[in-house]
Amino acid sequence: MTAAPLARPTLATVLWPSPALSPALRAVVLAILGAVLLTVSAKVQIPFYPVPMTLQPLVVVLIGAVYGPRLGAATVLLYLAEGAAGLPVFAGTPDKGIGIAYMAGPTGGYLAGFVLAAFLVGRLAERGWDRAAVTAFAAMLAGIAAIYLPGVAWLATLVGTDKALAYGLYPFIWGDLLKIALGTALLPAAWALAGRNTPERHPRA
Repeated sequence: MTAAPLARPTLATVLWPSPALSPALRAVVLAILGAVLLTVSAKVQIPFYPVPMTLQPLVVVLIGAVYGPRLGAATVLLYLAEGAAGLPVFAGTPDKGIGIAYMAGPTGGYLAGFVLAAFLVGRLAERGWDRAAVTAFAAMLAGIAAIYLPGVAWLATLVGTDKALAYGLYPFIWGDLLKIALGTALLPAAWALAGRNTPERHPRA
């Protein structure tokens, strides 16, 4: 039986070791910062064909890659908890509703997929996938797929499969590939700047 590979240090741990803070307090600060970034990325729309896009899927997979699986997923859960509590943190809120009612609507599956994506990409990052362009691209592509699988599946229960694909997947493919390409450039560059590309075990984020 082969031993499980050791978890590599996350980028957040390397860039901010922060010995002055307890690990729990550091995690809280990072989670709050991540939730703020998710809110901002949901509100900013970038003109793109055929539909405007937000950077939120990119931020989700980057949070997973930078924070690791546990803190990455916990950060997204904090963001979702804020939305469930009625804070207008989601795209289109408060105009399109708030709270649980909004989360049970057409975008509910995608929001659930955010948690899966952050965890999956974080797990792959622990295995070093975020440190080279090819594997970083593959990790983020897997993360985007983890968003769309529950997203389109849930939307299909509301409007049917054909409409779910036509309105909930196809228009976003090129934009998301562009986001993945951007993330592919960012992650290895961040590791190069950090100057720490070592496989040793390190306290996880």
